[in-house]
Amino acid sequence: MRARPRACLTRPPSYTSDVTATAPSPQASKHWPISLYRRPDGTLEQDIAPLRIREIVQSGEGELWVDIDSTSMHQHALLEKVFDFHHLSVEDTLSPDTRVKFEEYPPYVFVVMAGVRFDEGTPDPFDLETINLYFFLGKNFLVTVHAVPHKSCVTARERLVRNPELLGRGAEMTMHHIIDQAVDAYFPLVEQLNTLVDTLEERLFEHFDERLIHEIFKAKRAAFGFRRHVGPLREVLNILTNRPCAFIRSETQLYYRDIYDHTIRIMESLDTVRDLLAGVLETYLSQTSNRMNKVMKQLSVVATIALPLIVVGGVYGMNFSQMPFTHSPFGFYGALLSMVAVSGVMLWVLKKNKWL
Repeated sequence: MRARPRACLTRPPSYTSDVTATAPSPQASKHWPISLYRRPDGTLEQDIAPLRIREIVQSGEGELWVDIDSTSMHQHALLEKVFDFHHLSVEDTLSPDTRVKFEEYPPYVFVVMAGVRFDEGTPDPFDLETINLYFFLGKNFLVTVHAVPHKSCVTARERLVRNPELLGRGAEMTMHHIIDQAVDAYFPLVEQLNTLVDTLEERLFEHFDERLIHEIFKAKRAAFGFRRHVGPLREVLNILTNRPCAFIRSETQLYYRDIYDHTIRIMESLDTVRDLLAGVLETYLSQTSNRMNKVMKQLSVVATIALPLIVVGGVYGMNFSQMPFTHSPFGFYGALLSMVAVSGVMLWVLKKNKWL
């Protein structure tokens, strides 16, 4: 798939840039989360203390982004102690099984999305690993929460540090950029899954292997698992695009519509992969049936030829004293010759009727 130009964080031609200074910050603690704050005057602060974060949230001025590692007890505690988020949404950030969803609270909106990638820690190439990414979007702040380092957050932080003016476009645009990066990471995975399915199809036609059935069902499981995460995300983006929200401006919703279109493309690609897998499975079952029919045909030929031989042998095995050639020195050889003749006639009849 072709890479598309990113419009989410690029400035329009009429946007004038100024040199943005970085405010000196106190010595950061290892328990502090990664944070960026653009003051109303354009000055950038990094690695902000929790008390300072509380002041920024209460003031409602500037633009703040806080990236929290949920595995750190000290950082995760800030969600309730500093931001005062609802305990239900805070609990969701601790559960890796939280479904993709959108929830709206009076002071913020809560969004959950799943990052999907192939698990490199297992020998199975179809094993998927999901990493939930949580967003708390408020008036002048964005809080992201995740248990493992997320590439989209790292990319967004590097870009905002290089150009802090982008943070001034609003916290909702920062969330857009992170979601956009995460959704774009889906495309290579779909291509990789499509390549694996094509490989299965080639192997099936080149050399039939009964063990392929296991890989076919693993690929189907991966496709359905992938689709299970993208489907709800599409609905979340549909809400962010069309439903009025106090924390997302109408002009910003156009950018979320672009991500929504990408999720539709991904869903269509996954449906194509699913159809290909259905075709591969049907081909496998057809080849299995053909091989079974061939074996049954061979066994039927053997049984058809052996039947008259059994009859002849059974007749000569009777305990009657008066039978033709019973006492002849050529009786045994005559019986064998008759068996060979009957077998030859049976083969000729089968070939004539094109049953062989």
